[in-house]
Amino acid sequence: MRKLKITELNRISAEEFKETEKIPLVVVLDNIRSLNNVGSVFRTSDAFLVEAIYLCGITATPPNPEIHKTALGAEHSVTWQYFEDTVKAVEKLQENNYTVFAIEQVENSVMLDDLQLDSDKKYAIVMGNEVKGVQQAVVDACNGCIEIPQYGTKHSLNVAVTTGIVIWDFFKQLHP
Repeated sequence: MRKLKITELNRISAEEFKETEKIPLVVVLDNIRSLNNVGSVFRTSDAFLVEAIYLCGITATPPNPEIHKTALGAEHSVTWQYFEDTVKAVEKLQENNYTVFAIEQVENSVMLDDLQLDSDKKYAIVMGNEVKGVQQAVVDACNGCIEIPQYGTKHSLNVAVTTGIVIWDFFKQLHP
């Protein structure tokens, strides 16, 4: 096997990305403190054609050299918006007919491997702070919660890793 050269990857430009059909998914970052995590979410969102990212509360916004370090330019291709209040971001999404899920360990959460999406609907996922998770007021505002099953001694994952896992699952179900 031979590794492919960057010129063989057929990458599209940021302008072409903006014109490409996206999966009906918005990622909401609720008070994410690590700029590396924010950048990583941009990069994963670019890779899997996420519609937009909502940056909320203390979550940093582009342009920012620390975000760029991990986003590698995806902050220029993926549409994003800033909201001071995450609950208001959730409410705006719901007003626009999005089903909003917090990714959080809660009573009656749906396990990600049991989740069945409807390709005719629009979705948003709320990712929580690295220490405190998704705020309870935000959980209360969501339509439901999704949990990633975990089987080891730890019961939490890095927010960028979690976002990647969930985006991939949504992509597999929603991409035509």
